[in-house]
Amino acid sequence: MSTRAGFVALIGEPNAGKSTLTNRMVGAKVSIVTHKVQTTRARIRGVALEGESQIVFVDTPGLFRPRRRLDRAMVAAAWGGAADADIIVLMVEAHRGITDGVETILEGLEEIGQGRRVALAINKIDKVKSEVLLALSEELNKRYSFERTFMISAEKGHGAKDLKEWLAAELPEGPWLYPEDQIADLPMRMIAAEMTREKLTLRLHQELPYQLTVETEAWEERKDGSARVDQMIYVMRDGHKGIVLGKKGETIKAVSKASREELEEFLGRRVHLFLQVKVRPNWLEEKERYSEMGLDFKDGNA
Repeated sequence: MSTRAGFVALIGEPNAGKSTLTNRMVGAKVSIVTHKVQTTRARIRGVALEGESQIVFVDTPGLFRPRRRLDRAMVAAAWGGAADADIIVLMVEAHRGITDGVETILEGLEEIGQGRRVALAINKIDKVKSEVLLALSEELNKRYSFERTFMISAEKGHGAKDLKEWLAAELPEGPWLYPEDQIADLPMRMIAAEMTREKLTLRLHQELPYQLTVETEAWEERKDGSARVDQMIYVMRDGHKGIVLGKKGETIKAVSKASREELEEFLGRRVHLFLQVKVRPNWLEEKERYSEMGLDFKDGNA
């Protein structure tokens, strides 16, 4: 039997469920899943196997109207991910329907989708009645000629297997792109930083999460099989530093514990995690911060 392999870009608005679907398909937690919007910054790829096919998911940042340099770089990365893919899957939330954001994406697809295969996945189907679903599917298919439409719940798993099997069968024939045991092409240092950033995002419910970034500064393998991981949290103001540390350091301790436990589970071994917070007023304008996140600084130009 011949092998197949290729790239699948999941696109949609922030919070459409792209990361949840990637994680379900891959079977491991690769993308950051949180209730905050715009949390996937880098084009994380999860590698899923289905029969003789290797599906490489390009989990793009959510598409939205950009305001700042970071936003613009994220939107450019999302469309760039779609333009590089063999198959594009547009994810739309069933209960939100055709929002302004979805309208914008449909317009963008007119150009990016040319000569590419595009499928539609209506997600969170458990939140609406079947007649609403059918009407939404009909309307979206009128607006764009999708090759296939899938009704799914990325969180509960409904319909995900059908989508995965279809993708596996439709990818181009060819050798696998990654070794069988590799689930993400991001270096471990970046995955570890994303885990800590997710924990910070979940704990800090204000605007702050978009004004901080996490970098893994050092990774030391120890003789006993454990790893020492040092991470720096960059914030933009002194006041933010206090928020991240929390009263008597409680917030940072809780974040560190949650992040360390998840990292240990992911790696299957002990991890010693050390977090520090540094004020860096202009990190959103620093080129190296963008390359750390797998984004192109130039894409952020107005």
